[in-house]
Amino acid sequence: MTRMLGAIVLLLLLATLAIAGEPVSQTFAASPEKVWSVTASVLKQLGWDIEKSDQSNGWINTESRSVNGEDYGVYAKGARHRLAIRFKAAGPNRTTVTVERNLFKRERILWIDKDEPLTTTDQSVEKNVLAAIGKAL
Repeated sequence: MTRMLGAIVLLLLLATLAIAGEPVSQTFAASPEKVWSVTASVLKQLGWDIEKSDQSNGWINTESRSVNGEDYGVYAKGARHRLAIRFKAAGPNRTTVTVERNLFKRERILWIDKDEPLTTTDQSVEKNVLAAIGKAL
């Protein structure tokens, strides 16, 4: 019985990981420094605020944005998402950019946030960011 329960939990975990999808990547014909500055500009134009970044290690994390729901300061309920962007040199004057979107459900009561991860197969946000970077380069 214990083995059967363990097997069911493992299958559910694997199914959840499969639904989440892989991060979306694209390689651009530009130096990491150029791609970094263009990406920061594109994120700003698209309305994404940068929460944390480290150019020497090649990553940017955005602030979360509302997908749907309501936010009244001390009370909020709805879905939100944030982006994790990674940069990797892919040869001379080539850079691979990987965009991963984290979708989650947030409930806030009296300044205490309760976040629960959500799964999605929609990768349109990630693809739109990469397309905007490519267009700006």
